[in-house]
Formats: sequence, structure tokens, C-alpha cells
Amino acid sequence: MNAPLSRRTALRAAGATALAAGLSGGPAATAAHAEGGGPAPKLVSYPRPSAVPANTSFQVRVRTAPDGGWQTLDVYRPQFEEINANTGSGKVYNSSMVYFDFQCSVEVEVTCLKGGTTKARVRPDSYGITPELLGDTLRFTLDEPKDLVVQINDEIFDCLHVLTNRVEHHAPAADDPDVIYFGPGVQTVPGGVLTVPGGKTVYLAGGAVLKATVHFKDVEKAALRGHGMIWAGPGGGVLCEGSRNIRVEDVIIMNPGGYIATLGEARNVRIRKVRGFSSRGNGDGIDVFSSSDVLIDGCFLRNSDDCIAIYAHRWDYYGDTRNITVQNCSLWADVAHPVNIGTHGNTDAPETIENLVIRNIDVLDHREPQMNYQGCIALNPGDSNLISNVRIEDVRIEDFRWGQVIYMKVMYNTKYNTSVGRGIENVYVKNLSYTGTRANPSLLLGYDADHAIDNVTFENLVINGVVIADSMKKPSWYYTTDAIQWFSNEHVTNLRFLTTAEAEAAAQ
Repeated sequence: MNAPLSRRTALRAAGATALAAGLSGGPAATAAHAEGGGPAPKLVSYPRPSAVPANTSFQVRVRTAPDGGWQTLDVYRPQFEEINANTGSGKVYNSSMVYFDFQCSVEVEVTCLKGGTTKARVRPDSYGITPELLGDTLRFTLDEPKDLVVQINDEIFDCLHVLTNRVEHHAPAADDPDVIYFGPGVQTVPGGVLTVPGGKTVYLAGGAVLKATVHFKDVEKAALRGHGMIWAGPGGGVLCEGSRNIRVEDVIIMNPGGYIATLGEARNVRIRKVRGFSSRGNGDGIDVFSSSDVLIDGCFLRNSDDCIAIYAHRWDYYGDTRNITVQNCSLWADVAHPVNIGTHGNTDAPETIENLVIRNIDVLDHREPQMNYQGCIALNPGDSNLISNVRIEDVRIEDFRWGQVIYMKVMYNTKYNTSVGRGIENVYVKNLSYTGTRANPSLLLGYDADHAIDNVTFENLVINGVVIADSMKKPSWYYTTDAIQWFSNEHVTNLRFLTTAEAEAAAQ
């Protein structure tokens, strides 16, 4: 039996060094080696500006392991939303977040100030971190930067998000003419929108809090980076329109008025190690419209709508979407989908969404009462879109509150679409695992014979430790989907469930 891959195993299997660099936000630390060996331990924390809201549920301390001096971290207040399934109204909850930089190893100490702690969990589960629990205080060690959620007594909202970076060794100078530099403290710009010229880098130093949307409009070779934060701007965090060769790296985007990041008619965009939190209605994470050659790598997203959305035409954006890679990410959707693909397109001039790769992903939560909007990963072409050539690999889905593991539907959703999608074709899902009890049946639904789903393969699909394959033991009259209470209709053709051994034998 093939077991689901841990994140560490997946990194190793996929090429270790390159993926690990993507997960940890950049190349290995380049500090001068101390005499006799490796880099010296280092820990960098940043004070929270007084104008930025704090939360008081936790005290958090950190030190270089094993015996450095403790530093108490300032605790920020991200906010998240939960939809009432009966009324449709949303309730916003306060949560907690800390961040810091380090090299070598650190010990993290978290104290739950409201008391009553009986259990603690550090997520994603694939990291294998089991904290030491000492009453209302827990401790754990990190040997490399990771983005984590610490849950006490299974609290969903009153929990702690721990974001970490490698120590920065090549920060730009504040007077560099090619850099728009923001130092520590709350920073603003006129009109709440920072329009970035071509060839320029916006740099947010650690401790900087920018209240603005960073806008790349019809420019090339521009960037946003640094260990600072975009906070509570009136619009989205990042807007990239008609631009080429754009980089967004390491920043935290918290509680914006719109999406964490929007790409429209963009090409060759790299979004690495961005951490985004949202609570407002339609508060998506990273949305891609009519764009190509996009990499979303090593991001942590917790959002009140889709964490990652990949579409074709909408608003003033037109054209196909292709060559999109989402990898090494942790996704938590308090509303809607962790990953949603295909809803929006152009009925008058049909478009294609193709060549998508989704790999090494941890899904921490998914909560969506509406059946038409479920699926930790959803492929939902409407508006005459065709979804083609999708590779989904090494995805670990933890138990979630409400929804489906995967959902494929060629749809005509009259709330958003003016025509039915053209279809879904050539989807390969390898090493997807789900562990839990709350998932609704996953649905694979073609619209009709002319708007169908064709050529979908699951290799090493693992549900609660059981590999699902057409060859598994089951009553002879069962479909394979019956064994896991999934359903595919008559407009799904060439659907296969294989073990890894069967897939390897077929490839020879």
C-alpha cells in the first residue's frame, strides 16, 4: 500500500533542494560561517506599531535553541469570517499572528492566556510537529522556517498563526534609486494606491506596515518584497494588470479591503512566500485572470473566500489562462474553496484554461454550505471555458468543516455564467490523501455528451489510509466511486483509479 506523502517526503521526492528553497522563501542563509562550521544562530523580531491592532489570547516567546535568551513577540490581530448557513450572514472573529526571522534552530513557547488547555495541535499535520504541553504552555522546536497554526482545544478562530522567514542578508539600501523603501512603522501613500514604475522594487522592511494597494500597471521587471506587511488597505493587497516579469516575495498581507493579490492579463509572475489573511466578503486570496506563466510558491493563505482562483475573462481582462503552477502552499478556506478553477470566461469568444500544476499542498480547512461551491480542489468551467491538462500531485487534505475533497463539474451557473462550460479534459491526480470523517461525497459531473469530462486518472488516491483503485476488493457490481461514496455521472468518460504500481506498469 502506498501511504500519503508527508510534506518532507514530498519535497524530497520532487527534487529536494529546489522545492525546499521555494517552501522556505528563498535560498539558504548565506551568513558567514563561524570558525569551525555552520552559521551562527540568529533571531530577528520586529515591534508591532501601536496603531496596528493586537490580540491578547496568547503570549508568545522565542529563543535560539537550545539556550538563547527569550524574546517576547508582539501578537497581531488577523480577522476571519464564518458564514451562517441558515441566514447567509457573516460573523467576523479575531485571531492571532506572530512573525520573526531566524537561522539555525529556534524554540517557540506559546501560552494560552485564557487557560483551560487540554490539548494542542501544530498544523499542517504533515510537518509532524508534536508540541510539549505543560499546562497552558506548549513548546516546540523549528529547524527551518515554516508557517504554522497552533490550535488549542480545537479552536478554529481563537488560534495562533506563526509565520517565519530566513534571516535577510541582502536587504536594499533605503537610498537605492531603484527601490521604493518603507521602513518600520505605519506607512501610507496618497489615495491608498502605490503605483510601481517599471524596473523598481517596493521594499517593506521588517516592522513596516503599509496601508495601501501595491499596483503594477502595464510595467515590466518590477517587484514587491521584504519582511514587512500590507495591512487593511482600502483595496486589495497587490494588483498586477497587463504587466510582465513581476516578483512578489515574503510579504504578509492582512485584512485588505479586497483580494490578497489579483493578476489580470499578466505574464511571467512569481509570487513566493506570501502570507495572506482576509475576512471581508469575497475576500479571495490570489486570483489569476487571463494570465500565463505564473508561479505561486510557498504561500500560506487563510481567506474568507477562495484561497487560489484561476479563471479566464472577467471584468476588463480577456484571453486564455495557461502555464500556472501552485506549489508548496498551505491553504485554509473559511469560506468557499482552497483551490477553484474555471468559473469565469468569455461566452462570445471562448477561452481555454490549460497546463495547470498543483503540487505539494496542505489543505487545512474548507467550509462551504452550498453544494455548488464545494471542493477543496474544484474544477468548474462555465462561460464556454475549457479546462485542459491539469496535474494535481502530493496534496494532503486534513479533515475540514464542510465540503468535498474534490469537485469537477461542467456547469452553467446562472449567477455567474452566460453559457455552459465546454468541458474538462486530461486531469491527472497523483498522491492525493484525505484523512477525516466530515467530507461530503465528491462529485464528478459532465453537463451533457457535448460538454463532458474526459480522461481523468487518480493514482494512489488514499482515503483514510486506504488506496482506492479499480482493482481493489469490492462487490463486482460496484463502481470504484461507490467504495468511497463519490459519484460520477454518465458524462464522465475514461475515469481511472490506479495504484502506483499499476500506473508505473502502464507507463512501460
